[in-house]
Amino acid sequence: MHSPLRCATRWTNARLATMAGDDLGVVEAGTIAALDGRIAYAGPSADAPPIEADETIDCGGRWITPGLIDCHTHLVHAGNRAHECALRLEGASYEAIARAGGGIVSTMKATRAASEDALVASALPRVDALIAQGVTTVEIKSGYGLALDDEIKMLRAARRIGAERPIRVSATFLGAHALPPEFGGDRDGYIDAVVDRMIPAVAELGLADAVDGFCETIGFTPAQIARVFDAAKAHGLPIKLHAEQITDQGGAALAAAHGALSADHLEHLDAHGVAAMARSGTVATLLPGAFYFLRDTRRPPVAALRAAGVPIALATDCNPGTSPLTSLLLAMNMGAILFELTVAEVLRGVTRNAARALGLHNAIGTLEPGKRCDLAIWDIETPAELVCQIGVNPLHARVWGGR
Repeated sequence: MHSPLRCATRWTNARLATMAGDDLGVVEAGTIAALDGRIAYAGPSADAPPIEADETIDCGGRWITPGLIDCHTHLVHAGNRAHECALRLEGASYEAIARAGGGIVSTMKATRAASEDALVASALPRVDALIAQGVTTVEIKSGYGLALDDEIKMLRAARRIGAERPIRVSATFLGAHALPPEFGGDRDGYIDAVVDRMIPAVAELGLADAVDGFCETIGFTPAQIARVFDAAKAHGLPIKLHAEQITDQGGAALAAAHGALSADHLEHLDAHGVAAMARSGTVATLLPGAFYFLRDTRRPPVAALRAAGVPIALATDCNPGTSPLTSLLLAMNMGAILFELTVAEVLRGVTRNAARALGLHNAIGTLEPGKRCDLAIWDIETPAELVCQIGVNPLHARVWGGR
C-alpha cells in the first residue's frame, strides 16, 4: 500500500483548465495539491492518490486556471502622456509625436527626474490592478532611463516590486528603446554605450532576466539590434524584441535567427518572419492594447502564425504613451475581438505561451506536478467568460506559491 501524499493545501470540487496539452486541458472534477509552494498533484479527483493535507479548500465547482502572466509591460515609469493621446485625437501620428520630442523621450525626462522610491510608489497601483485580476507573474522592462544609472534605477525598482508584492517579476533591460537627446542623433554611438557599458553592468549586478530592443524606423536598425543581441548572449542573457509594429524592418526574423524568446507587436510581420519564428520556436507576443490605443488598422497576421504553429502570447503592454492598460482581462477580450483569437488561444496566451515568452515554461504556466503553485480561482461557468466579458472581474481567489 502506497503512503499518502503529504501536502500543505488541497483544493477539491474544482473544474481545472490545466493548459496542458493541445486545448485547455479541462478536468471537470478536479483536485490540486500543493507542498512547499509547488504542485504535487493536479488532475481528476477520481485518479488522485490518497492525500493528507494540512488544509482542504472546497472550491464549490469553481474553475481553476494557472495564475495569469502579463509577459510584456513597461509599468515602471514616471509621468503620463495623456496630452499625446489628445494630439493623436487631433490627427497627429505616433511617429510624428516621437520625432517632435514626445513619445519615449518624454517619459525618459520624467523618469530620470524621479527617485527609485518614487518609481516604485507610482508603479505599485498598476501592479495591484494586475494582481486583482489573477496575475501572478509580470514582466517589467526598463527603457525610460536611457543612461546607465537611470536604467539601473528602473531595474532596481522592478526588483523591489517583486519584494513588496506577492508577484513574480521578470525584469528586462530595454536600453535600446530610443535615442536619448544627448547623443545628438548618433545612434551607433548610443548602441556602443548599450553594448560596451550598460549590458555588462546590468549583467554583473544581476538586475535583468533578459535584454530587449526596439527595431523600428524611430528605434534602431537590424544591424544595431544584432549588436545588442550579441552582447546580451555574451553575458548569458536571453533576448526579446519589439518588432514590426510600425513598419517591416525584418526584426522578427532577426530575433528568430538569434534564438529570441519572443518577438512582440508584429502588426507588419511578413511571411518570411512568420517562417523564421516557426523554425526557432520564438513566441509571437501580441499587444492589442497598443493596437487599440493607436487606432491601428493593420492587424498581426494571426492566421499565418496559427498555420505555422508559432506560439502566441498576449500581454497588456502597460505603458504611459501607447497602451495605458492595467487590465489583462481586457487585453484578453481585445485579443479575441480585435485579432480574432479563439478562447483557447487567448487563455494559452496569458498562461502557457506567456511563460514561454519569458523562458519560464518549465516553472509556471500550466497546472502540472512540479510547477509552481500559482493559481487563479474563478466564479465562472465556462472559461469563455474570461474572454468574452468586458468590465467584469470574476476572480474568486488568487494563490501565489501555494498561499
